[in-house]
Amino acid sequence: MFRSPAPILKARSVAIVGASDRAKWPLTIYENLRDNGYDGRVYPINPRRDEVWGVKCYPGFAALPQAPDLGLFIIPAEAVMDSMQEAVAHGLKAAIVYAANIGEGTDPEIVARGARLRALCTEAGVTLGGPNCMGGMAVREKLFLYPNKPICRRPPGPVGAVFQSGGTLQFWVQTAQTRGLRFSYAMSSGNELGLDLADYVNYLVDDAETTTIVLFIEGIRRMDAFKTACNRALAAGKPILAVKTGRTQRSREAAQSHTGAIGGDWSGYLALCERYGIVNCATLDDLTETVLAFQQRRLPKGPRIGVVTTSGGTVDLMYDYAADTGAVMPAFARKTIERIRPHIPPEMTPKNPLDSGIPAGNKTMAAICQAVLDDPAVDVLAVAGQISAGRADLDAAEPIKVLMDYSPKPIIGFGRMRYQMSDESIRYQDHVGIPFLQGLPETLRALNALAAYGAKAGGSVPKLPVAKGRPADLDGAAFEKLLKAHHVTPPKSKLCTTAAEAARAARRIGFPVAVKVVAPKFSHKTEVGGVMLSLASATEVTKAVRTLAARIRKRDRKAKITGYLVQQMVAGVEMIAGCRTDPVYGPVLLLGAGGTLVELMQDATQRLLPVTARDVRAMLSELKTKALLAGFRGARPADTAALVRAVVGLGRIFLDHRETLADLEVNPLIVREKGKGVAAVDVRPVRRKG
Repeated sequence: MFRSPAPILKARSVAIVGASDRAKWPLTIYENLRDNGYDGRVYPINPRRDEVWGVKCYPGFAALPQAPDLGLFIIPAEAVMDSMQEAVAHGLKAAIVYAANIGEGTDPEIVARGARLRALCTEAGVTLGGPNCMGGMAVREKLFLYPNKPICRRPPGPVGAVFQSGGTLQFWVQTAQTRGLRFSYAMSSGNELGLDLADYVNYLVDDAETTTIVLFIEGIRRMDAFKTACNRALAAGKPILAVKTGRTQRSREAAQSHTGAIGGDWSGYLALCERYGIVNCATLDDLTETVLAFQQRRLPKGPRIGVVTTSGGTVDLMYDYAADTGAVMPAFARKTIERIRPHIPPEMTPKNPLDSGIPAGNKTMAAICQAVLDDPAVDVLAVAGQISAGRADLDAAEPIKVLMDYSPKPIIGFGRMRYQMSDESIRYQDHVGIPFLQGLPETLRALNALAAYGAKAGGSVPKLPVAKGRPADLDGAAFEKLLKAHHVTPPKSKLCTTAAEAARAARRIGFPVAVKVVAPKFSHKTEVGGVMLSLASATEVTKAVRTLAARIRKRDRKAKITGYLVQQMVAGVEMIAGCRTDPVYGPVLLLGAGGTLVELMQDATQRLLPVTARDVRAMLSELKTKALLAGFRGARPADTAALVRAVVGLGRIFLDHRETLADLEVNPLIVREKGKGVAAVDVRPVRRKG
């Protein structure tokens, strides 16, 4: 399932194809290797030169004194295949191809060029990085293969980064380094005709020196392999933090055009992140702050944040940003307030977030922080602090540094705005062991991420169950029985073929009733006027059947009408629950506000299947509709427990029959008053074609 990038990352000799005094990338990479301690052999290759960069230059792989471990092909796309064939013939086993126009997009010539390169490398057993990439760096191995000098000058560290965008990798890594982040590996994977994200993640999980994995994702090519690698990372307690493009259709189209990556549905990606504990960061700036927060390698036991600041304005902003981000800032316990009171001015109120005024030195601030850390309602401490140049006195930091020994809870410093840090600032940050984040909303989102990951770390994701359902159970009475067995309870109903039969059925069910036309061509009944509600008499039912028939005939005279469903009218909160197989992410469940306004309300969330009752309750907590379920404006609470059972059951039905069903949707799924259950008013199973 996985291909190891070790032949690239551990290469002890390198050939640079395209060596030239005028070519910037080959020269920069050569100087990076030469000037930063790489002790392997480096062979420049150019058939038109005998010497380059003051060293011997070789005409080709045949002239080399030995087969190199790694070949860097920094030449135009049209020349890559011939050069690669010569390299393979002389024993090359690993390569990075930097050129674009190999495999991406839709141009037949470019696509065919990529196919030929992939086939050659597969047949010869060559580990391939790229194409359309900018190389990367293995910092401990001093293998600097990226055409940028500043990012090669920092010591190694625990962050492994893999970006599908080579240009973005350079700027993010360079910025992250100025904040104190250190890297084990930083690789650009490009078009991924060979190594892909799954391969790199799997490798980094096994790398003892890497504790945090960072990804920039445009598309995931091998979803099953990627899920397996992410599951291994979750079990190993190695957090994966990611920025992904493709939230909009134009972004997805752009990614596919220049990398060939298929971004997939955005909500499906978020469901993937939730299931595998991947921390999705909205921006590259958020990525920096959140990765920093994880470097302390402490995870909170919950999401509750204790905030200590020296500014009333910061307190005010924290309240606003907490509302935006969903951050939890509990009230301090009485004992905590009593301990804080002597250390703050009398006019200050001891509360969370705390404005402590200007404490008389770090010892006083440390005493306040100790009180907050001891509060049983606090899971993580966030303390205001800024370590810009000139404010990094290591001796004065000792009282703050002691906090790390005082409590095992995460302790995070934060600044209100962005500021530049110096090498002195980074030494201070390393000395105290506390990461200093920048920006208030970024800090809160990072702390939320710590808590969310902490709740999943060390766990594993269950495998999909075998699909064991029978197609015959998806029709008629057998389907109704299947639904009831899984708590997806339909209201009283009867399928009729004539107006007279419908009127008799309505009397038995009890008025008022609804009548729905059943026509295979029109599965969304409301869109063709195929539903009539609140019918209070047999006469109204008879008239409704005739009206519905006329509406369908007006739409399509040849459309087949199977019958008319007479159904008990049910009152309650209207929800939608649906299952489908996403072509990228696999079986997913959607849950949200339902009824005829489902697209307009846009109040829905998704999870990968299978789901548990706990998963469904978490989904409900994300919806605005939860207020209606709880009993809005004096209404009685809805039967949330029955809703949870029904949604779990719907997911199980779909998984059992996913080889037959393309889609299984209930809309509306009406949640009655507490204790009265749910009513699956309109269940729409859609079979796979073929």
